[in-house]
Amino acid sequence: MSKFRLSSQTNYKAVVIGGSAGSFQSVTKLLATIPSDFELPILFCLHRLKHVRNGFVEALSIKSNKAIVEPLDKEPVRTNGVYLAPANYHMCVELGNTFSLATDGLVNNSRPSIDLTFETAAYVYRDKLIGILLSGANKDGAYGMKKIKEKNGLTIVQDPDESMINAMPTAALAATEIDMVLKVDEIIDFLMTLHKQMKR
Repeated sequence: MSKFRLSSQTNYKAVVIGGSAGSFQSVTKLLATIPSDFELPILFCLHRLKHVRNGFVEALSIKSNKAIVEPLDKEPVRTNGVYLAPANYHMCVELGNTFSLATDGLVNNSRPSIDLTFETAAYVYRDKLIGILLSGANKDGAYGMKKIKEKNGLTIVQDPDESMINAMPTAALAATEIDMVLKVDEIIDFLMTLHKQMKR
């Protein structure tokens, strides 16, 4: 059995990953490792320059084993998909397993807001959701992790000691009980352990 606390009774349905300043390298490393047949949809909400529409997906895709998509409004969340919140849009998940995009006001000075992606995903997937919060310079994502925890989802933050900017994981640790505090390589090992378990 792996060192990670994976319940054989829980069939996870999605992974949400949030990050801001200092997270790009971690995200690219994760995408370079996750295999093309990883079954769960992965929803990334990353803070990015709102007026730069092109280049970010391409930069993340260079070493990725999976295609990365900026979803359209009302697009279904598909098994095996990797999704990235579009620049200057909040990306939410709706009942019925579809995306909702919005240009409502900033949340934690951010659009897209990690809190909104995490909170809506928690409402839809409940205890079938894995939430991962990486390096960042503000508290966006802390409230979202709290909502994931309240719905009995699994919560993971990047080790603040490893984070380039630790404000975001530190805020999450202060906001709620976090299941695992891991370095990036350990987060990758966790996801690979989950992948192998799902393939059994």
